[in-house]
Amino acid sequence: MKKFFKYALLAVVAFVVIYTFYFLYSKSRPQEIVFEIIEMEQHTITQRTVATGTVVPRDEILIKPQINGIITHLYKEVGQYVRRNEVIARVMVVPEMGMLNTAESRVNMAQISFNQAEREMERIQTLFEGNVIAREEFEQSEMNFKRAKEELQAAKDNLEIIRTGVSSRTANYSTTLIRSTVSGLILDMPVRVGTSVVQSNNFSDGTTIATVADMTDMIFLGRIDETEIGRINEGTNVEITLGALQNEKLHANLEFISPRGVEEAGAIMFEIRAALTIPDDIFVRAGYSANAEIITAQRDSVMTIPESSLEFSGDSVFVHILTAERPQEFERTPVEIGLSDGLRIEILSGINDGDRIRGAVKR
Repeated sequence: MKKFFKYALLAVVAFVVIYTFYFLYSKSRPQEIVFEIIEMEQHTITQRTVATGTVVPRDEILIKPQINGIITHLYKEVGQYVRRNEVIARVMVVPEMGMLNTAESRVNMAQISFNQAEREMERIQTLFEGNVIAREEFEQSEMNFKRAKEELQAAKDNLEIIRTGVSSRTANYSTTLIRSTVSGLILDMPVRVGTSVVQSNNFSDGTTIATVADMTDMIFLGRIDETEIGRINEGTNVEITLGALQNEKLHANLEFISPRGVEEAGAIMFEIRAALTIPDDIFVRAGYSANAEIITAQRDSVMTIPESSLEFSGDSVFVHILTAERPQEFERTPVEIGLSDGLRIEILSGINDGDRIRGAVKR
């Protein structure tokens, strides 16, 4: 029995030793590396650059009052469409006391002058009808009377404008009614009923009543790095992807590239502008973030291979052409390359149709 256990123990030890040597031997043997084999294929290679920006109306018009006052009525809301000359709001004039006193004094003086001219006119007319005075003197008195009458009316109109912002003779041109100067969508109304507003003049931009824009004429407004600016040109077609509409791509035409760059975070950026073509079934809101893909170069129907199959050495580029199947053997061959899109690259020369090229390692 003891001999049996002795021989069994020796057998186990021998097995472990043999297995260990076999394991070490198998690990020391070089493993055969098998590569994927590819061939040239015909593709269209397109190089693109991406610019970030926003979609905005081409023109946003700020509607401002022509008088100082307080908003008493708002006839429109944000998001509503407004036509040109349509009333947006009404302003109540708050008269300035100095101007009001001056205007009232002017009315009183004009009334005195008118009363005097009226009495003079009545006397001259009586004398003229009695052939006591000449027609020339009568016409002079009549002219003075009409002038005094007009001056009185002008003074009253001025007083009425100072008090209410409009007179009976200029009601059609009332500045208390704030009208839109263009047709479009109201994007913003920063005022409320009761807000004090200041007129637009040479010394102040005035209070903005509303912002109106034509939403059918939209542009992409973005910036692009100086390293890419030399590769794009005005008139180039652009694809716009909106942050809010990921599944939609809008076409645009690059119409402006700024001649002057602006430094941003250490980089020089140039402003670009592209006119959007928006389908009727898509509503684009002002301020959407967007990315613009601009085609900088394109080759149609050229022979290409995956860029990962190239070997770069200094200024030269090589591929490995299959010469034997098992085991795989390859010949290192120089090639001339063209345009690349980051995944596939154009082959200008060095490879013939039908050549089989080493690709990535098979897993």
